[in-house]
Amino acid sequence: MVSRDGHATISATVPWRYDIDRTDNRDPGRIAWLARWVERLLVPYFRAEVRGLERVPDGPALYVGNHSSGVLTPDSFIVGSALFRAHGIEAVPYGLGHEVAIQLPLIHQIIVPLGAVRASHDTAHRLFAEGRKVVVYPGGDLEAMRPFADRDRIVFGDRRGYIRLALREGVPVVPVVVAGSHATFMILDRRNWLALIGLDRLLRIKVWPTTLSIPWGLTPGPPMLYIPCPTRMLAEVLPPIRFDRTGPEAARDESLVAECAGLVESTMQQALTRLARERRRRR
Repeated sequence: MVSRDGHATISATVPWRYDIDRTDNRDPGRIAWLARWVERLLVPYFRAEVRGLERVPDGPALYVGNHSSGVLTPDSFIVGSALFRAHGIEAVPYGLGHEVAIQLPLIHQIIVPLGAVRASHDTAHRLFAEGRKVVVYPGGDLEAMRPFADRDRIVFGDRRGYIRLALREGVPVVPVVVAGSHATFMILDRRNWLALIGLDRLLRIKVWPTTLSIPWGLTPGPPMLYIPCPTRMLAEVLPPIRFDRTGPEAARDESLVAECAGLVESTMQQALTRLARERRRRR
């Protein structure tokens, strides 16, 4: 809620569980409150800079980001806060999330009121029909758990559902690239230790590597909470990418989907390489 003096406050009653298929769980007051603290704490801690905010288009759009920092993702909060400060709640996207991740205790209660919903094309369709913006991280766990040596690489694998979604819904793709956020801790390999005990299929996780973090040291798998290294983060909202052909038929054209995915991913990789190079110069 928002107090009479215009400052956001957190509601006194917080539901223990939310329906993650609903699109009305988002709490603008909580987002405003969080944005203030992100600006006060995370932005100076990471010496973060977010550029290109003037490129955010009006109306529905699909933000596509690179996924880093394991399960912590402070860069997501930094970019979201910058969008809120620049354009208000309408520019802040709903997040299509892995259903296992967004239903974890504590994480569920934090991120669902911020706009996290179950990743599904039906939910995305309803949000776009309402004129909302949506964010996806196509790389998912594959990218968020990539080795430290690949920290400056876009790693989406063959995941192109986001392109099919944008084509079917006829919305522009707005790439958002962050350099530096994958240096908050260190991933040493790309192994899936969960596969050894048969939990990879249950949790729908393809990567569960060995990590090095503060204060846990060397651990199998990413820690839920850790002290992130104060690495410098440079983020940029890139110009919207609009496709000439859209609609259900275009979304079923695999050659078109591959072409559009190649365009988006190469554009993001060029930006990430540029930002990473600048970040190394300015440390």
